[in-house]
Amino acid sequence: MFSLNVPAPGRVKRLAATLHPRLAGFERVRERHSLVCKRFESEDYAHLSERVRRVLDGTTSIEARVTGIELFEEPVRGPGPVVYLAVASPGLVAIHERLVDTFGAIADLEGEAYVPHITLARGGSVDRAEALRSRTVDPIEWSISELRFYDATHDERAGTLSLPVSY
Repeated sequence: MFSLNVPAPGRVKRLAATLHPRLAGFERVRERHSLVCKRFESEDYAHLSERVRRVLDGTTSIEARVTGIELFEEPVRGPGPVVYLAVASPGLVAIHERLVDTFGAIADLEGEAYVPHITLARGGSVDRAEALRSRTVDPIEWSISELRFYDATHDERAGTLSLPVSY
């Protein structure tokens, strides 16, 4: 399985690092931070990456903004709650929708259910997650100029897609 991800910029990674001590009581704390744009059930990276480039031809860099800390109390998959940095990005949502139109949606995670976010931690007490959600964080804005293919089978980056895309 592959996914197309947005790498987190340094400022977002630093924010996650400052929150790290408050995540200690969770079952799993993310050390690597990225934002999933689209998941793919394909096993053939070469064919997949070519199709994605074709679909995203002409796509330019897009803006994104961390707006705060949120949570999924009962996530679709895995233990909850999930504490995450909420990301506002109409451009990213538009890219996601184009890819869903071509490749289909993973049920309950994509399409209308898609929530752009950067996971910080999962599993643990809802009270602790709520306390984190009540924290105010300064917004972080950045320009997304690169997307990365991630190979979940081998737990590694499979390739990069620079924006703007020219096929």
